[in-house]
Amino acid sequence: MRRDRFLLAITLTTVLVADVYFVLLPRLRDWYHLSRNGCTCQGVNFSIEYQGQTSQKWTSGSNTTFEQESKLERLFSHPLYNIRLPELAPDERLLEEEELMGYYRRKVTRWERQQKLYVEAAAASNISIPEQPVTFEPNASWLKFHLGINRYALYSRDDHSIDRLLQDMQSAPIISADYTQDEKALKGACDCSQVVKPSGHHLKLALKLQDFGKAMFKPMRQERHEETPEDFFYFVDFQRHNAEIASFHLDRVLDFRRVPPVVGRLINVTGEILYTTHSDDLRSVFFTSPANNTCFFAKCLYVCKTEYAVCGHPHLLEGSMSAYLPGLSIAPRISIPNPWIRSYTFTGREEWEVNPAYCNTIKGLYPYSSGNRLLNIIDMTIFDFLTGNMDRHHYEIFTKFGDEGFLLHLDNARGFGRHSHDEMSILAPLTQCCIIKRSTLLRLRLLARPEYRLSDVMRESLGQDPLMPILTEPHLQALDRRLGRVLKAMDRCIKKLGEAGAAFQPAALRVREREETLSSSFQLLLNTH
Repeated sequence: MRRDRFLLAITLTTVLVADVYFVLLPRLRDWYHLSRNGCTCQGVNFSIEYQGQTSQKWTSGSNTTFEQESKLERLFSHPLYNIRLPELAPDERLLEEEELMGYYRRKVTRWERQQKLYVEAAAASNISIPEQPVTFEPNASWLKFHLGINRYALYSRDDHSIDRLLQDMQSAPIISADYTQDEKALKGACDCSQVVKPSGHHLKLALKLQDFGKAMFKPMRQERHEETPEDFFYFVDFQRHNAEIASFHLDRVLDFRRVPPVVGRLINVTGEILYTTHSDDLRSVFFTSPANNTCFFAKCLYVCKTEYAVCGHPHLLEGSMSAYLPGLSIAPRISIPNPWIRSYTFTGREEWEVNPAYCNTIKGLYPYSSGNRLLNIIDMTIFDFLTGNMDRHHYEIFTKFGDEGFLLHLDNARGFGRHSHDEMSILAPLTQCCIIKRSTLLRLRLLARPEYRLSDVMRESLGQDPLMPILTEPHLQALDRRLGRVLKAMDRCIKKLGEAGAAFQPAALRVREREETLSSSFQLLLNTH
């Protein structure tokens, strides 16, 4: 009996000590630090949509301990990412504010008129549909994004409206869903030949938000750990929503800023797509699976069957939300075939695949014979190689900026398919031409250093997305491996031509020339900063 009491006393004592050590002492420590330092939780966004995470700014300036230890913040505070350019001239901005506001106010008026007619027609048929009011504001984040587009990038390094835009796309109510222009082109419903090239594997929707912003939704088609099968040709590969998200973050880390903002979002396919769409064609592809999940498929050429559908669980489906660029009627773009386009047949080969001197031919052709177009192709090549995207058959530019405008890095959903394979043929433009912007080369070298390692800053950047993890660890490690291959390719070019010949500085860059010139003076800082 006494032995039982002794064991009971020991048990209670052990529980009490554990409770004091693991519960009481941590609370006392937190209280002690809070009383000394004050509350450190100001500004934290505890919204459900962002799973309790804060929205971390892309520019430096905060003094918190976390951000002082952040590789991403350290990267963006480096001189290579803080080169001050002169003020933009009026003709270097894509859009004027007055013109843009008038254009979208007319579109809002037209939308409200169509909504009224739609509601009246439904009421006449004894159908009750919810009203979808629009709250158009001149300070909307997507309008700020459109106004910030200039001759050199889609947004500036310190543009805080991009943070707001990501949050809005992730949480703003959806008031309408429809097919994208690609699907409409397939059906002959619009003349989209200027920009889109209809293919056979589309599964994406255009979603309109309550503030009249617009985003392209690409649903989840493949689990993150699944690799593209080795026997798949690149032109029949899946489109991955997480690749769109990761490509936006990589584009920002490389300081290209040529990918429109992208964020992940959980969509209720019933409440936010089926019940909001006015398209009979879109409603017709919805069905309920045997597992009682709501599913839909696309209107396209090949894989438009129920067996290729995507399904909610039972209604929720994750996907990427990509911000739309300004409409073609106000900001026209042109689509240009990639000089290193691949063959889209099972047996064909292009000239660049069999002719090592192919770049010499391209250098003699307009517009690659002068200016910075070929250098921008090299930037795009490096970007695609890091993501593993072999499907860059065209690129787009804004017609307003002419031949010296930057290339848009659109449609990146076929990246990050195979982490175990590096497709060296993607680097053909770099290895055949042996030229690169000096600023691009310096940033790549910076991202290869341990204190700015590409995989680390990407992991940190992607950790801000609500659908994290966006990439698996093997994909993140593949980024470091591929970066090393790019630098080795450039080392071979430098040994062959010398650094002055390979790290090119085009005279035609005008204002951008200052950045290229200044970046050369930062080379010594790579070893000291």
